[in-house]
Amino acid sequence: MRFVIQRVTNADVKVDGQTIGEIGRGFMVLIGVSDSDTEEIADKMVKKMLGLRIFEDENGKTNLSLDTVGGSLLLISQFTLYANCKKGNRPSFIEAGDPSMAEEMYEYIIEKCQETVPTVERGQFGADMKVSLTNDGPFTIILDSDTL
Repeated sequence: MRFVIQRVTNADVKVDGQTIGEIGRGFMVLIGVSDSDTEEIADKMVKKMLGLRIFEDENGKTNLSLDTVGGSLLLISQFTLYANCKKGNRPSFIEAGDPSMAEEMYEYIIEKCQETVPTVERGQFGADMKVSLTNDGPFTIILDSDTL
């Protein structure tokens, strides 16, 4: 499982020109799922993400977590995080999870986040989405379950 976490001042996602998810301060997270991912892996990834202390405190040090600053989440499914570019110039996506399983994992991740984060917005699985954000910092973290 892979999460690309961007600390944002605002972010939104649109499908067919309609805004379906929007947040202020928080994390915009791209989520990639592989066939080997499980709920246990998702639990570990969510716990790590929510515990990240990447917001600045009163001294300008990145010392505060999402809950400490009252931040929100915008969670976007993105199978292209499993693009394999080893051969040629056209990426292969065979390492990405089967769509039905990946969608179940995406929904599970959303539910887990909703247990502790008051505002959890989302994209639409499998849709052509347009994501806009203002990356605060910029600050981007990549979490990969293979390296946690």
